[in-house]
Amino acid sequence: MAKKVKDYYDLAYARDLSRRLKEASPAFNERKFRLLLEKDLEELEFSQRQELLARSIKECLPLSYQDSLKVFEKILGPELEGGLGMFSEGYWLWPIGKYVELYGNKEFELSAAFSKELTKRFTGEFSMRPLLARYPKATMTLLLEWSQDENLRVRRLASECMRIRLPWAKRQTVVLDYFEDFTTILTNLKDDRDKSIQKSVANNLNDLYKEDPDKFERILQTWQKEELSPSCAWIIKHASRTKNKKRATEDGCKKSRILARLFRCKLRILS
Repeated sequence: MAKKVKDYYDLAYARDLSRRLKEASPAFNERKFRLLLEKDLEELEFSQRQELLARSIKECLPLSYQDSLKVFEKILGPELEGGLGMFSEGYWLWPIGKYVELYGNKEFELSAAFSKELTKRFTGEFSMRPLLARYPKATMTLLLEWSQDENLRVRRLASECMRIRLPWAKRQTVVLDYFEDFTTILTNLKDDRDKSIQKSVANNLNDLYKEDPDKFERILQTWQKEELSPSCAWIIKHASRTKNKKRATEDGCKKSRILARLFRCKLRILS
C-alpha cells in the first residue's frame, strides 16, 4: 500500500526535525516539543499535522519572528537542482513553510525573502498566499520580478502562489483584481521549457476558467495571435481540460436530447 502524504510527518519525522532545530538554536526546547506532539500527531490528518508542528515550533522556540527565520535559514540546506522533488528531498520543510504562513503575514519583506529561499529547497506558495491577501499590490509587483528570475523554482513560485484554487489552500481570488499583472506573469512563463512551470501555468489557467471563463479566453486568444511554442501549446491544451470536459458533456446532453426527440417522433408515426 502506497504511503500517504500525512505519514511522512510522524513522530520519527518530528524527532529528526527537533534535532535539526536544536542544532541550529540552543533556545529550542526539544523535550517540550516532543511532549506537545507525542499524544496527537499521528492521529491527525495532513493539514492538522502541519499546523500542530508549526504551532509547536512556535511554542518551543522563544525568539522573535525575525530571529526564528534566522534559525530556519540554518537548516534549509543546499538549493535543489532541477524540477520539484517535494516528497523525495524537501518534504521535511513543510512545517517551516506553515510557520511562515501562520505567523509571517505582517512581515512582508522578511516572509517574502524567506519564501524565495524556501522554494529553492522545497516549495513556497503556501507561505506567500497570506502576503498576497494582505499586500496584493506589493506581492504582485514582486511576482512580476520573480517570473523572470534565473532560478526555475522561483519562476514556478511566481505562478503557483497565485492559483485561485491551490490544493491544500483556501480559494483566493485577489488576482482577479490585478488581472493585468496576473496576465503578464503567466505570459512571461508561457514559453518556459521547465515542465513543472508549464504545469503550474496550465493549472493556474484551469482555475481561472472555473472562476471566470471570459478572462480565461481573453488570455488564450492573446497568446494564439502569435506562433505557439511547444511549451505554450502544451499549456493551452492542459489548461483547457475543464473547458473541454464541459463541452463534451454539453455535446453529449445535446445529442441525447436530439435522440430522445427522434424517438418520440418515431413513436407518434408508428401510433
